[in-house]
Amino acid sequence: MSVTVVYADGDDDDRAAVAAALTEAGMDVRSAATLESAREVVASTPLDCVVTAYDLPDGNGLELFATVRETRPDTPCILFTDVPTSDVDTTAFEGLVAEYLPSGTDRAHHRLRRLIDELVTRRSQVGYPLPDDEDARLAALEQYELEDSAAQETLDRLTDLARRHFEVYRAFVGVVDDHEERFLSCHGPDLDPLEREQTMCTHAILEPDVMVVEDTNEDPRFEHNDALDRLEIRAYAGAPLRSPSGAAIGSFCLTHDEPRPFSDDEIEYLRLLADEAAEQLNIRLRLRAATETES
Repeated sequence: MSVTVVYADGDDDDRAAVAAALTEAGMDVRSAATLESAREVVASTPLDCVVTAYDLPDGNGLELFATVRETRPDTPCILFTDVPTSDVDTTAFEGLVAEYLPSGTDRAHHRLRRLIDELVTRRSQVGYPLPDDEDARLAALEQYELEDSAAQETLDRLTDLARRHFEVYRAFVGVVDDHEERFLSCHGPDLDPLEREQTMCTHAILEPDVMVVEDTNEDPRFEHNDALDRLEIRAYAGAPLRSPSGAAIGSFCLTHDEPRPFSDDEIEYLRLLADEAAEQLNIRLRLRAATETES
């Protein structure tokens, strides 16, 4: 299957050379000479990757990436430029995720082809579903100081309350990064980090609301997941933890060692606990940002 790449560069010679190199590698290249024309191509073209120079006649490459993140948040973006990173103005684009590749080096076109292949292949071969906003979600997660001891104490109180209230085998707060789920708090048998293909929260962060599985053995997504058997997880309810931007960074979860339904009242109470856990993390995020601004 051909990889479709949108490439923006205001320099006619550079644009033609890069397009030729990528086309020679079997890629379908849609070229644009300006920020506005590149935005039009992005809006109208099914695409796998966006590559751009930094300086464009009517703006810069980061502005193009911002547009891509709004409309196609999981698309790999590569800044291919001879502008050094120290001269790239990222002030208005905090949290924007993109790759940087110098264009003025030997074999730069070869490295660009390899990077595009790597990024596109990584997206297509992971063994678990990815949220549509995966890159933005990971960028949001990176903003948190997850080792904060005060946040840990608060989350511990909430998971202790949850386990007692619901009378379940385990209650925990987990965050899902690019490769695994890490557990910020757990009441019940301890949990070590789990690879994303093994954890139910990988699926929970795809949902707009609470995900409930009354019996994992009856759900085709989990019936062959050996990790769940090892962790004695037969029932699950997970409510998303959301960043200020709305990205699901993880879940507040209940698991039980036997099949178990969850009533509407229980789901509502779990939703409240998740909102409180997220608010505690977000308060500390805002405080840290304010402190850094003052300093």
